[in-house]
Amino acid sequence: MIAIDTQTPLPSLQKLLEANNWLNPNEKINALSKPGEGNMNVVLRVKTNQRSFILKQSRPFVQKYQQIEAPLNRIEVEYKFYEAIQEVSITSHIPVILGFDQKNYLMQMEDLGQCEDMTFCYRERSIAQDILEKLIIIAEAIHQAGPLNDFPENMALRELNHQHIFVLPFLEDNGFQLNDVQQGLQDLSLPYKRDPAIKAVVNNLGDMYLSKGNVLIHGDYYPGSWMQLKNEVYIIDPEFSFMGFREFDLGVMTAHLIMATMDPSSLKKVMHLYKADADSGLVSQVAGIEIMRRLIGLAQLPLERTINEKDDLLQLARKMILV
Repeated sequence: MIAIDTQTPLPSLQKLLEANNWLNPNEKINALSKPGEGNMNVVLRVKTNQRSFILKQSRPFVQKYQQIEAPLNRIEVEYKFYEAIQEVSITSHIPVILGFDQKNYLMQMEDLGQCEDMTFCYRERSIAQDILEKLIIIAEAIHQAGPLNDFPENMALRELNHQHIFVLPFLEDNGFQLNDVQQGLQDLSLPYKRDPAIKAVVNNLGDMYLSKGNVLIHGDYYPGSWMQLKNEVYIIDPEFSFMGFREFDLGVMTAHLIMATMDPSSLKKVMHLYKADADSGLVSQVAGIEIMRRLIGLAQLPLERTINEKDDLLQLARKMILV
């Protein structure tokens, strides 16, 4: 595997891309930059004398938290996801895949331009109704892709995600220094970590997450995977995708809408807009778990909320889990 990053000499990258037939005749690389802050992978914007495009490469660890091992083949799962949804009606909402190099765990993608991910909604505490409707239409279309009997199980990455969603946030001594995130958060977390009723639901849903389902899901359907350019929306980063249950995507989405807007009615809005059959109780439970793990787990968000607001969110999450 030839690893690349922003420090890779341009002639070396030129040679690699030419070997893959990923450059046009007389095309020369002029510059490399980072298009944004990626969590899982190395992501580069390549500017040439003719165009710009994105290169994405996986590593045997999480790029943002390099002490955490992660499977290299997650980039192949992402490629398979993009292949799988070519037949549904949302291809205008995903980047065009220009090339895939399995040997180097490398993918070449369309550059979507000056998009920004939608994590700004935590700061703005709102999301436009037309954007919300598009996001739900896209989720529903993903869930309708198939049949996909040979889609990768993606078990290694699911097991990693399972630990960070369903296990570690609910351990009393998990090594996370929550008071370093916000003073008082550690004490706030303890009643939820000690609640046997919560743990029973969390364990049950964790087992369900690791079981094979019959619906293609994105697996990480939150504002960091949503890109917005004016009134258009794009979906990226489906490396956590697998054949699972649709309520997982809907629950994760609902959780982030609630944390962004502080509006508990987000669950009703999602269930109203999503036209396919979905279990609202299961969506509620997934959402409650996602709220908790984002507040008291390692995967913190750019979420500026007072300790009292986080208290309110945790109390709401408990009600949603025990629905």
